[in-house]
Amino acid sequence: MRLKELERYNPVTIQCHDNPDADAIASGFGLYTYFKRRGRETRLIYSGRNQIQKANLTLMVENLKIPITHVKQDAQEKLEGLLITVDCQYGASNVTRLEADTVAIIDHHQTEITDVPLCRINSNLGSCSTLVWQMMMEEGFDLKEDTLLGTAFYYGLYSDTNQFSEIYNPLDMDMRDNVPCNKSMVMLFRNSNLSLKELEVAGIAMLRYIYNDDYHYAIIKSQPCDPNILGLISDFLLQVAEIRVCAVYNETDDGYKLSVRSCIKEVQASELAAFLCEGIGSGGGHLEKAGGFISRKLYEEYYPTLHSEAYLSQKMNEYFDHCDVIYAKEYEIDTGNMEAYRKKQIPIGYVRAEDVLPEGTPITVRTLEGDVDMVVEKDLYIMIGVKGEVYPSSRSKFEKSYRVLDKAYDTHACCLCTEYIPTIKNRLDGSSMTLTHYAGVCVHTGETYIHARPLIKRTKVFTAWDEERYMLGKPGDYLAVRCDDAHDIYVVEQDIFAMTYERLEER
Repeated sequence: MRLKELERYNPVTIQCHDNPDADAIASGFGLYTYFKRRGRETRLIYSGRNQIQKANLTLMVENLKIPITHVKQDAQEKLEGLLITVDCQYGASNVTRLEADTVAIIDHHQTEITDVPLCRINSNLGSCSTLVWQMMMEEGFDLKEDTLLGTAFYYGLYSDTNQFSEIYNPLDMDMRDNVPCNKSMVMLFRNSNLSLKELEVAGIAMLRYIYNDDYHYAIIKSQPCDPNILGLISDFLLQVAEIRVCAVYNETDDGYKLSVRSCIKEVQASELAAFLCEGIGSGGGHLEKAGGFISRKLYEEYYPTLHSEAYLSQKMNEYFDHCDVIYAKEYEIDTGNMEAYRKKQIPIGYVRAEDVLPEGTPITVRTLEGDVDMVVEKDLYIMIGVKGEVYPSSRSKFEKSYRVLDKAYDTHACCLCTEYIPTIKNRLDGSSMTLTHYAGVCVHTGETYIHARPLIKRTKVFTAWDEERYMLGKPGDYLAVRCDDAHDIYVVEQDIFAMTYERLEER
């Protein structure tokens, strides 16, 4: 669903969820602005028992001139035209049901409602503000001069991702980096975020912790509070000498919100958050700070008799119990139970870094897998794999392993995943470019031979070229080692392995 499909309706009512937070207000404001400029009769509303009272939200509404109004729960009038529920789903428990001629949903949470045809839900995004921004950009909406709306979007994402520490989708990062924003206003909102009541909530929560002495992790369940309070508690927990990893969570109307922290390289907070929410929600973020959300509907479907604290304890123990860690530089790998493979000749992309920016320029390559920081060097090549993954290579290694084809790079022909096209950002001036615009096409020479075997349990590999970040392999993925280098050990995803390697017949 695109916004232009909804322009045929008039009037348009945009409804935030009850007790709206900064992201709901911001994303609602974005839709209000869009339809207002398209000449539609538009209003922005919310319902429920409570009106907006938090200091940061009242300051946000006043300073950004957001025309949001409260409607009573017992209002029985049927709304004419179109009703859009934003940052929530029509018929869900966290939003008052208002009767309307036509209903649409724009949200970033897990799908709960499936019987509304007009629907756009992206649960991989950190905020609904990002989704609305993306939809407005699809229609060529000019946001460059609208600092009030840009600030609202920025603060909506800031609030929903615990001060950007739980961002893991590149679209969230793009929105954060590109909207016009009054940082002074954001500072004002941020410094009005914690009430005395929430300070008490944080203090009480920290007295009721679960601690595991074997794996040095802690779990805390907090009373309902602003998501940023969860981050405050988890940041404090990680300063305790015995605690290496922690998860702090609370219950919301539609599920559980988590804040995850780690201070050891063997546990990436983003990966742990995704593991805790796998199958019943979504999670991600950064190496040290991350967050997640578990859908109440899915949790009750899969774990109807399990208390939330017991669930998280079990998942934490499973995470540590059923995982191998390999440090490739010191690891003595046994290839006796591995088979020999050769890399196939399939087209992939490559970019000579010097063709994009001058030597010495610090850059960030943004992909679905995260940001990769590099510095442009004379012999640096940037490879674009079959799933859009990006990794560096040297000129000598490239010329030894690949053959250049005389054809233009085509994303749809060379890449299975086109959800997000990698971009390259000049960290000196902030400018961004699409990486694939500079890409050529190459194929492997077929002279790379490896030993590999499928993994039967989760495995983390600290490669010889990166001893600080691990590659994660899940059951079914492949552990691989180059035949000519016993310490060049790495992980290949199951579907990529089948596409890129072929087994050698015994000789």
